[in-house]
Amino acid sequence: MKPEFPHKDIIDPDQFSKKDLETILSTTEYLITLQKQNKTQNILKNYLMASLFFESSTRTRLSFETAMLRLGGQVISTVGFQFSSISKGETLYDTMKMIEAYADIAVIRHPVEGSSRIAASAVSIPIINAGDGAGHHPTQALLDLYTIYKEKGTIDGLKIAFIGDLKFGRTIHSLVKLLTHYDVEMVFISPIDLAIPEAYRKELKKKNIEFEETEDIKAFWDCDVAYVTRIQEERFVDKDEYERLKNSYVINKSLVLASKKNTLIMHPLPRVNELSTDVDDLPNAAYFRQARYGVDVRMALLCLCLKVELPDI
Repeated sequence: MKPEFPHKDIIDPDQFSKKDLETILSTTEYLITLQKQNKTQNILKNYLMASLFFESSTRTRLSFETAMLRLGGQVISTVGFQFSSISKGETLYDTMKMIEAYADIAVIRHPVEGSSRIAASAVSIPIINAGDGAGHHPTQALLDLYTIYKEKGTIDGLKIAFIGDLKFGRTIHSLVKLLTHYDVEMVFISPIDLAIPEAYRKELKKKNIEFEETEDIKAFWDCDVAYVTRIQEERFVDKDEYERLKNSYVINKSLVLASKKNTLIMHPLPRVNELSTDVDDLPNAAYFRQARYGVDVRMALLCLCLKVELPDI
């Protein structure tokens, strides 16, 4: 089986059509079945992935590397500017030209918005954006989309709340864009200073997608899904502003249990204190399952970008 997928690179959520998203979801499901049949070990056995993380990451880096290894591929990696030639003044373009000589595909996280596009323009191998500054994090959005689909059995018809840092939250920005392909309603819950950027409001209005904005945390009680995010200290220039806003919302067990819809609780992680650990044992707390789904979705993306044939079920 060789799924039809028109993209070589995964750069931002705007590149995907509804058909592309359905292909990613169905390929993920297909690979989960193959894993149960022990048929994934050799799919990428002749491929090598470069894991280039110039910004801190745990889940994204390890899930991509796990995905590659589960498919039988190999991994080379660098973590942090201080361990790369960029610390000596080498340009990202030159670094990528070097990587092209070593690897068949590269995954890159970088603190500067637009860096993955620069990387993709430099080389002929597939490039996957694992997060660029406050821009986009498309693979996180794709695994979030899959989580909603897997946990709720559908995406259409849902009411989805986004809570926390909606201004700098690249995971939210990317997921909102993917959800515009579906029949959903959105609720944005944040302090005024961290509201969703105007560009996203305009896009939702243009596509006739219903949404509301509020500071009231209880607004998620009427939602099918609540996507919680931390207030991102690293994105603030003014640290006093961060201190003022960091505890804007704290979601605990009693607050979740008051939901009228048994709201699914998601979080891209890491969490700080915006999501209490007493939520963890609730059946509708999906964030650790969400992280596990990340391996499955990234396995699918590696296969799709490399255009490999998948074994029959």
